[in-house]
Amino acid sequence: MSAWQVIGILVGTVVLIYMVSQFLREPGRALFGLLRGMIVGVVALFLINLVGASFGFHIGLNLVTALTAGILGLPGVAALVVIQLWFIG
Repeated sequence: MSAWQVIGILVGTVVLIYMVSQFLREPGRALFGLLRGMIVGVVALFLINLVGASFGFHIGLNLVTALTAGILGLPGVAALVVIQLWFIG
């Protein structure tokens, strides 16, 4: 396993622990925040695909991208754009 994979797993674990702790502390508020992030993330992904179509830029809509945009919201959409531009594009 490379160092980047270990770093990615550690960061993912920290984010997951934070999300679970927020949910356990205040479940209603955490669910509302998650729902809000999901709506904003999916709308942002749709708008990026709509505007990006005129520039030849497209992020595929599948389960992984939808969950990334939904759970992480705008930071997740930004991560998808960076991944598309630097690694795939």
